[in-house]
Amino acid sequence: MSLVEIQLDTQAALPLYRQLYRQIRERILRGELSSGDRLPATRDLAQQLELNRATVSSAYALLEEEGLIRGHVGRGSFVAEGRVRPSLYGSEPYVSEPLPLPAGFVSQTGFTPQFGFTPQIGFVSQNGVVPAPVEVSFATSRPHAGLFPLDEFRLSCEEVLSTEIAHTVLQLGSPLGYAPLRQYLLEEGEERQIGRANDDILITNGCQQAIDLLARAVLSPDDTVLVEEPVYPGLKSALAQARVRLVGMPVGERGVTAVDFARLIESERPRMAVLTPSFQNPTGATIPLEAREAMLEAANRAGVLLVENDLYSALRYRGEATPAIKALPGADEVVLLGSFSKVAFPGLRVGWMIAPRPLIRRLAEIKQATDLHTDQLSQAVLLRFAESGRLAAHLRLVRKSGLAQLEAALEGCRRYLPTGSQFTTPDGGLNLWVRLPAPLDAGAALAAAQARGVSYLPARYFAVNRLETGAFRLSFGGLTPLEIERGIQLLGEVFEEELARGARSGAAEMHTAMV
Repeated sequence: MSLVEIQLDTQAALPLYRQLYRQIRERILRGELSSGDRLPATRDLAQQLELNRATVSSAYALLEEEGLIRGHVGRGSFVAEGRVRPSLYGSEPYVSEPLPLPAGFVSQTGFTPQFGFTPQIGFVSQNGVVPAPVEVSFATSRPHAGLFPLDEFRLSCEEVLSTEIAHTVLQLGSPLGYAPLRQYLLEEGEERQIGRANDDILITNGCQQAIDLLARAVLSPDDTVLVEEPVYPGLKSALAQARVRLVGMPVGERGVTAVDFARLIESERPRMAVLTPSFQNPTGATIPLEAREAMLEAANRAGVLLVENDLYSALRYRGEATPAIKALPGADEVVLLGSFSKVAFPGLRVGWMIAPRPLIRRLAEIKQATDLHTDQLSQAVLLRFAESGRLAAHLRLVRKSGLAQLEAALEGCRRYLPTGSQFTTPDGGLNLWVRLPAPLDAGAALAAAQARGVSYLPARYFAVNRLETGAFRLSFGGLTPLEIERGIQLLGEVFEEELARGARSGAAEMHTAMV
């Protein structure tokens, strides 16, 4: 079939790959493309539309994530069989963060002190209407796919496969990970003064698996674990499987305070504490150096295992970097988690843990029983991508783009959100935490926002022991500055309308009571 009739606007704010994705999507949903129809090869369609092949590949990737098409190696891409199931958040599939689904959940409004509100399960509204496609999604905390250096990545793959190591990386490997990558990461850690003489490194399938392995190795049911509140949903989900007791440490503009950390260690007697000191997800907050030092001292004094999630520190767009907790004197027992997910390619699922050697060996045993080892080809390609200097060049581009995205998000919040709104002002990362003025409920306003073509995640997904009904996470990393501005403008309009509706409702109730 031919798609040459597709018209793309090079001057529009919406990226070309998103324009192409939307137009193909509309043809599928209208029935102009039927189940089983073959789409043009990415190279052919790129030539027909005078596009970069990577642009077409990105559009096809979005269609496949949503279940609209299926790719078959050696055959091409075809319209998927059967009915299309709309995504939970509209046309932008939410795949980067697993939502917590603890046993015993009841409904969208079922709240438990440990897990907060559970997510709504289903894809159709109460009146049976499928929500309109989301044009601007602030719901997913992931990098912009349009920045992926596909040509450089392809070259890295070719270089790995053209050498004698190809036979090695396509075999089964060590549960500890691909040895050359482990050595590279340890040397990188030593440059940041992270590595210790007694430390070792374990390559994992992302930080999500690292948390799961730690829970299996060091936690028992009913142990207490301190986590940030609001917290990254994937962390909450992984720890929920260990049946531990979660206690939230309140996160402010400068992260968890040393005072709160020490107080909760003394009162709750935790086995483990997990911190994201730099550009925490979901708030973007960064803990200052003096607080990090005090927290390390408090954890050491109480014998608490301190886990440092260092996923976002490389995404600093302005200001001076703060040393990792693992780099501070006395941090011998600290476990540091890292990943390529936010700085390179999330889909490759390559993360790592730096920790004392005895713990790493125990974790490797558990990992071997779970999945044998992390995919060696991905490890080898990422190592080549890094050693060649391509990762450093990509990071420079990511930081430059990230600064523009961050500034657009902050300016949009200042210009368009209702008076009285509060939001964090980080110097990097992918997220802001927004608190709306009372009586606005971010969860209740979500449907109205989606109807206008914009989405976000309300605070219920990040709750541990308490819920901020007026708060939500605004994730800007996957959007262009123009998309960010337009999205926040739409949100501002929705929230102002919700405020006006609430005021009218309140006046009506007052009038009825007086009568």
